[in-house]
This record gives sequence, structure tokens and C-alpha cells, in this order.
Amino acid sequence: MLSAFANSLKIPELRSRIFFTCALIFLCRVMAAIPAPGVNPAALRELMDSLSRTAGGAVNMANLFSGGALERFAIGALGIMPYISASIIIQLMTAVVPQLERLAREGESGRAKINQYTRYLTLLLCAVQGFGIASLALNAPATFGLSQPVVIISPIAFRLIATISLTAATMLTMWLGEQITERGIGNGVSLIITVNIIGSLPMALTAARQMFFPGGNLEATHSMFHLVTLIVVFFLVTAGTVALTQGMRRIPVSYAKRVVGRKVYGGQSTYMPLRVNYSGVMPIIFAQAILMFPTPVLTFLGNRFGLDGVSRAAGWFQYGATPYLWMYSLMILFFSYFWVATQFNPVQISDDLKRNGGYIPGIRPGKPTADFLDNVMTRITLAGALALTFIAVFPMLLGEHFNINFMITSFFGGTSLLIIVGVMLDTMRQIESYLLNRHYDGFLRKGKLRSGRK
Repeated sequence: MLSAFANSLKIPELRSRIFFTCALIFLCRVMAAIPAPGVNPAALRELMDSLSRTAGGAVNMANLFSGGALERFAIGALGIMPYISASIIIQLMTAVVPQLERLAREGESGRAKINQYTRYLTLLLCAVQGFGIASLALNAPATFGLSQPVVIISPIAFRLIATISLTAATMLTMWLGEQITERGIGNGVSLIITVNIIGSLPMALTAARQMFFPGGNLEATHSMFHLVTLIVVFFLVTAGTVALTQGMRRIPVSYAKRVVGRKVYGGQSTYMPLRVNYSGVMPIIFAQAILMFPTPVLTFLGNRFGLDGVSRAAGWFQYGATPYLWMYSLMILFFSYFWVATQFNPVQISDDLKRNGGYIPGIRPGKPTADFLDNVMTRITLAGALALTFIAVFPMLLGEHFNINFMITSFFGGTSLLIIVGVMLDTMRQIESYLLNRHYDGFLRKGKLRSGRK
């Protein structure tokens, strides 16, 4: 594998793409480190502590995806998530809005139009979220009982500057991601999110060191057995995540021979890959997005109107609470099937197979093929959804029952590990395709130049 990385730098085109990608990712990390003007750092730390207590799961996850920019109130505090949210909204609307569905089937021009709508929606979401974060910082002393104001400049000026700077940084990050996709390696947006998550790894290692070696020596309550067990569990969860990401059911497909003029088409056999985790990380994102709202809303209503029952109900939606855990798990199962139902169309696949002379051995073309694909996808989705639910809730169980910091447990499953594994595998496949085209061995073989160049 090390030889494969060395060989990657020997190909001029691949080397330029790698350096170009690294340069743009560096710009994204710089935006995550530049603080927005007019913010009091001491009061900001106090605000983040209060937010972690009231809505810890959502705040910590948003901070993780932004690469720590949120806790610094940097201009890149929104990260790339507004673009991801806009893409998900447009993709879901494409399945239910006929006009968008027609655009999606028009080829390159239709996809370009949909991408334009996604950018407009991203701009709107950035403006709304940027204004909301600025308003939260302004009202934080009264809402959370802080000892000092977070904003030290004029409220009107701060709202304007913060909204514009946060929106501009997110739009620039979106453009950089598109440039990485076109002129770099892999999916640029996913790569930026992955780098932001990995950027929190040094803090996670520091937190782990303080947990096991607080005074330079191994603490009695955390023995070497606990440390070794934690490392073994990490590798097991990572291996399970890789298996879930790569797992698929191969459906054999054969094509009948067709004679067109003097040429014979078809006659070969192949397979249709049906992924076990067809929905990817989307069910977790949907569940987290929905469950992040009840806690602050119920807390506000309970404090505003003096309703003790409503305030107690807000605790049910706290990150790691037992009711939250059950609702989170059920919503992941539901959205796993929901995503498959909206994105996987067995009738269309059956029609495409029939149109191209393809068929599944032992299954009649047409409706029987569609029913067969629907039944197979339903069964493997159940296995994938259960595995995805376990990976999603495992960090919560690890943090609540073993009192481990969120920064550490976030790398033991959940959205972050799924994104890291998926994006890293996709990036390795992209680089390996360049290596194989230049007659180099890929990452799964000994990296050396093959003899007999063509």
C-alpha cells in the first residue's frame, strides 16, 4: 500500500490532482480557523458549555462536521452542511415533484438546472442559519444566564457581518468542493466533511490521553485492560462499518443475443449489485435533524410559561437519554426504508432490463422481475437498517454507560465513522483507477510498475 501511495506521485496528472485537492482543503481549514469579528472568546466558551448541556448531541455533531469552527464562531461555522441539506431536500423533492423528475431525466442539461436550484436553496439556508446563529449569540446572556455578553459590537452590525461572512464562507466552500470534484480526486463535498471530522482527531486523542493518563501514569480506574479493550472495540466497529459499506447482494443478469446488421450484441452474463446499506448515512442525518428541535423548543416553552411538565419532557430528547435512544433507533429504521422507497424503483429497473434484452435467470421479465427485486431489497434493507442502527447508537451507549467523552466516542461509530469509511474507500478507488490505467498495481496489491507497458 505504501508503494501504491509512492506510485501515485509518479503519475503527473494524478500528482497534480492530489496537490490541487490538498491546497483547496487547506483553504477550507483556514476558513474554519478565522473567527468572526465582534465575538468575546471567553463568553463564547461559556455559551458552548451551556449549549452542550441543553442540546449536546446536536451542537457537538454540528461542531464536529464544521471541523471545530462552530465552537470558535469562525466564518466557516456553518461548514458545508447547508449545501448537504439543500441537496437532500432537492433529491427528495425530485421523487415527488413531477417538474423536477422531468428535469432529472433530461440528461446533462436537466442535472445542471437541478444543481442551480440546489445552489439557490443553499444560499437561502445559509442566510437563515447565519442570521439564527448571530441572533443566538446576541441573546445568549439573557437566555443562558451568561456572566458576560458574547457580542461586543453593535447588534445590527454584528447580525449583518456575521450573516454575510458565514454565508460567503459556506458558498465558497461549496465552490471549492465542486472544484475538487472536477479537477481533484473523489467527491469534493464529502472529502471536505471527512477532513473536518478527521481534524477533530487530535483533540480526541488528547481527551483519551487525559482519561487514561491524567497525571502521566495510568489511572487506577482505567486499567491497561480498559485501554486495550477500547482499542480492540474500535477496530471491530471500524471493520463492521467497512463490511456494511461494502456489503451487497449480487443479482445475476443475462442478456439475450441480438443481431443488428453484421454485429451481434448481448449474450453475456453480469450481475446487478444491490447494496445492503442502500441509504448510506442519510437515515442517521434525518433522525438527528428531527430530534435536535424538541429539546430547545420544549425548554423555551417550559421556562417561558412556567410549565414544569414540559421542561421535564425536554429531558426525554436529551442526547443519550433512554427515550431519545429508542426514538433515534426507530427513526433510523423508518428512514432506511423511506430512502429505499423513494430512491430505488424496481419497476423502472425491470423496464430498463426488458428494453435492453436483459433478464434475471428463473424470473419472468416485467412485473415478476419488479416484484422479485422489491422483495430482495426489502429483506436486505432490514439487515442493513439493523446494522446501521447499531453503529449509530453504539457511541451513545459507550459514552453514557462508560462515561467516555463525546469527542472520543464520535470515532466509534455513528455518522462520522460511516462518512470517513465511505469517503476513504471511494477516494482509494478513484486513485486506484488512475494507477491501473497507468499499469501500476493498486492498493490491494504490491505497488510496483507492471512489466510490458501497452
